[in-house]
Amino acid sequence: MIAQVIINTTAKKLNTTFDYNIPEHLQEFISIGTKVMVPFGRKKDLEEGFVVGLKETSQYQVKDIVKLEESLTEEQIQLAKWMAKQYFCNVSDCIKIMQTPGTRSKQTKIQDKTINTIYLKKDIEEIEYDIETKKIKSEKQQKILQFVKENEGATIPEIEMFTDTSRATVNVLIKNGYLEVVETKIERNPLIDKKIEKTEKYKLTREQQTAYDKIEQTIDNKHYEEFLIFGITGSGKTEIYLQLIEKVIKDGKSAIMLVPEISLTPQMIERFIARFGKDEIAVLHSKLSIGERHDEWERIKQNKAKIIIGARSAIFAPVHDLGIILIDEEHDASYKSETNPRYQAKDIANYIAKQKQIPVVLR
Repeated sequence: MIAQVIINTTAKKLNTTFDYNIPEHLQEFISIGTKVMVPFGRKKDLEEGFVVGLKETSQYQVKDIVKLEESLTEEQIQLAKWMAKQYFCNVSDCIKIMQTPGTRSKQTKIQDKTINTIYLKKDIEEIEYDIETKKIKSEKQQKILQFVKENEGATIPEIEMFTDTSRATVNVLIKNGYLEVVETKIERNPLIDKKIEKTEKYKLTREQQTAYDKIEQTIDNKHYEEFLIFGITGSGKTEIYLQLIEKVIKDGKSAIMLVPEISLTPQMIERFIARFGKDEIAVLHSKLSIGERHDEWERIKQNKAKIIIGARSAIFAPVHDLGIILIDEEHDASYKSETNPRYQAKDIANYIAKQKQIPVVLR
């Protein structure tokens, strides 16, 4: 099997595909959208590339793909190809903005944030026997083992604090094989400390209900349509947004809400948290650290967040079962990228919505 690969480069002359053989042990793992590492030209270092096509044979003498990295979906690759034609840029430039933040550079990769946690390494029966037979004489060691038995996954500082013992005592138990250190991934969640009282939805006015009903019908009929909600400040347009999002969530789908960067205020995000709870929401904007953006993207990819609120680039989030796209203040200039690829978020939203047969709602 042959993979057609686009090299991750800004060079215009390399904005084409190159054939690579897929080794037998990788064939079941490679599909359109897979990021791969390949030998290229006379360079000693491997180059990043993206599989954009598959075929049975090649007319050229080809090299093997060496290893795999992150994968995109075939839908994302098709979007990248469309963007490259629409905005006169390289396909690889478009693919890069769809990758997980912190993995887009060849030189620097964001690592998962981890902590060391402590678990029992021996069976509790063996530990209790060693205590009874005085093999473990130290009361502090016994205290630590009892605590870990009841609180596996605690950190060393937590063990020190709750047992009034020292790190040295914990280390002795690790050295003697009673405890083990396990590296545990933790999420960098920008909403983790938000504590907001839940609010209930309001009864819509007649005008609000009319607008809601027209969009709801499109959702139920599963077809694409673009809507513009117009009204003066304070006329309740956001409430229509919230109830449309609630509708698609109840249908088992997800929602993307694009907001100008300047409008992504804590108060605005808190209104959504108050309605839906923070577990349902992922936030994507430039004020987050690259690590936070990385972990939010991963939460979306794992279908842990159903409501994505973010600035322009959030339109590329790897959402599962997208049911609606909403664009607040759609006239705002920040929806147009000033760097390559110079895309307009509203164009991308409409392309995605047509593919998925869902509504786009503008305000």
